[in-house]
Amino acid sequence: MKLQIVAVGRLRSGPEADLVHDYLVRAGKTGTRVGIGPVNVREVEARKGGTAEESGLIEKATAGTKPLVVLDERGASLDSPGLAARLEAWRDQGCRQATFAIGGAGGVAPALRNRADLVLSLGPMVWPHMLARVMLAEQLYRSVSILSGSPYHRE
Repeated sequence: MKLQIVAVGRLRSGPEADLVHDYLVRAGKTGTRVGIGPVNVREVEARKGGTAEESGLIEKATAGTKPLVVLDERGASLDSPGLAARLEAWRDQGCRQATFAIGGAGGVAPALRNRADLVLSLGPMVWPHMLARVMLAEQLYRSVSILSGSPYHRE
């Protein structure tokens, strides 16, 4: 099962971009051993119209993809093994691709959130969307590491 991250805005070169790249390369290498990966990133343009316009672009980029995971501070809080179990279940159900959507500064529109198979929170705090990419990339790597039996995740 392939993984895709659809995110609003362009990630400029710098420490965040370096971390995202590193974690996604690791996730791809580790994940292929357990049938999950690689991870593709698709960026959509940040819009002056804000949440509604950006969510429309995310909708277009994710049309027909199942499962769809939307990151939102009002979503479910999963621990790392819980996220790994979700990925494993989707893989075992024959899903071809799981897509993770990260909105812009204003989050995502309710219609997009309602279409999601999972609304996922990275915790009760609100994070800048560029840091949310780093945190998601690390959790995807951690999830495939858990599934592969790697010692990266320690409970």
